[in-house]
Amino acid sequence: MPLLNLRELLQFPDGDGATDTVVNGVHFNLTALEQFHYAIYSNNTISNNSRCYLIFDQFKPTMLSNGSWVNATSCYIPYYRIHGRGIASIVFASFFTLSLLFTLINLRKHGRQFLREDKRFRIVGRRWQWYWMLFVAACGMISTLTGVDVDRYYLQQMPIVLQSFFFTLMVPGSLAMVWEATRHWGSWQERQICDADIYGLPTDDKRAKTEFYLPLVFYLFAWLNFFMTIPRSWTAIQKQNTPEQKYDIARPAATGPREKAGAILAAVAWGIIVFSLHHSLKHYKPKEKGLWAKIGGFCRDCPTKLFVNIILLAIRVAYGIASAWMWELSIFQDDVVIGWPFGLGYGPILLIIAVFELAGFIEENEDKVIIRQRRERGAVDDAALGIVKKPHWWNRNWAERYKSDDERLRSMAVGSEVGGGRPTTRRIQESVEMGNMNIRNRSRSRPGEDPFRDPSREPSVATGGATGAVAESRMQPTRADSDQASTMTGATGMTGQTLTGDPAQSPPPQRIRSMLDV
Repeated sequence: MPLLNLRELLQFPDGDGATDTVVNGVHFNLTALEQFHYAIYSNNTISNNSRCYLIFDQFKPTMLSNGSWVNATSCYIPYYRIHGRGIASIVFASFFTLSLLFTLINLRKHGRQFLREDKRFRIVGRRWQWYWMLFVAACGMISTLTGVDVDRYYLQQMPIVLQSFFFTLMVPGSLAMVWEATRHWGSWQERQICDADIYGLPTDDKRAKTEFYLPLVFYLFAWLNFFMTIPRSWTAIQKQNTPEQKYDIARPAATGPREKAGAILAAVAWGIIVFSLHHSLKHYKPKEKGLWAKIGGFCRDCPTKLFVNIILLAIRVAYGIASAWMWELSIFQDDVVIGWPFGLGYGPILLIIAVFELAGFIEENEDKVIIRQRRERGAVDDAALGIVKKPHWWNRNWAERYKSDDERLRSMAVGSEVGGGRPTTRRIQESVEMGNMNIRNRSRSRPGEDPFRDPSREPSVATGGATGAVAESRMQPTRADSDQASTMTGATGMTGQTLTGDPAQSPPPQRIRSMLDV
């Protein structure tokens, strides 16, 4: 009997005979209905736990004796018009879809690389925030779009399961989104300090070890929240066709121990985000003494986007804890007041995304900021050393900027004829301006003087050409003894280049006293 009360089972109306019943003006064989375990319920449906058909107003199905139905309509169809839940779902789905476009723009802006990647500061570290934002926006879009059919379906089935599933999946994604933004802000402060002084922050101190273990601890609790709330049976959520089903099946599934544990784990992960922000402010910003000085330093140094988004994330986590204990606030309920899930569930997450998008458009790419800081430090160092750099327009080719179109075409034509285009033409002009004339080409008209020739031994005109030729042939070694020309002989102590003549006038042989004389 309790099962009958739970499902609100009704008796079949009387018909023309003992085996006949009339439902919505249609005659049915009562024996066939009982044979296939069909029953009629107070919500104007007829079902046997496998099939469910509408049987009111214009829905007038007919069942044959073999159990097949004719002109039957399933109970799980969009029947009602859109109410407040569906309208709010459409509005939020539009915003989540629009945020995908802005997130992609910011990902391209801040994810581009203008400097060589450092092992200590990976480029993917500043992209993770936007990756998680894309994930959260996609989950929010799917959840809100399926929420439209929650209002329209005659009996709850897959739409409310999909909306609840992706609504819950947004929680670990939102935690990771804010965490990556907070962690990367601290890494960005560290990068600026290390770029100015590479030895300013060691990599093996307590600060570095804390920053190594913090991500591991955070993602441990974030994944625990995921495994507590996501991988479980969701079919009980759709059992809300009667008040008894709602309070005896759907409510225990929505406020069970897994939901409570997941909400608490999300709060712990939020606390780790707060600690990470405190850690970055402590080590990378000036320390203040005194209560009011610390408050002023926090307001000055803490980034506004992180402060606002951590507060918004706290609202979302608090709503998750409250809905885990209070069924009336949960989005799992089909007739919940839409202000609770949309105002405290979707709303904070959408605002977090909007704040990050606005900050992304205002802030500049970090590589460009590093380049500007290096240029500024270089200017300060040059000023301290008294170095004055030339302006950007100061170069040898400044005249090319003021040439007419005809002159530029003429220069291009000359460069193409010579070969190489504009760089070759510029090289030729530089050679002419700097006087880089080829000496070898200028000396072709007259023979070069041999610096190793003895002018006193040159043949004279009086001796005649034959005597000069003989003397010249004696002075120049042949190709056969060219290898021995500079080698000192053991007999005479003279080289092969020694002039032949009177031995009495020849220089004495060289004595080798040490290896330095060799």
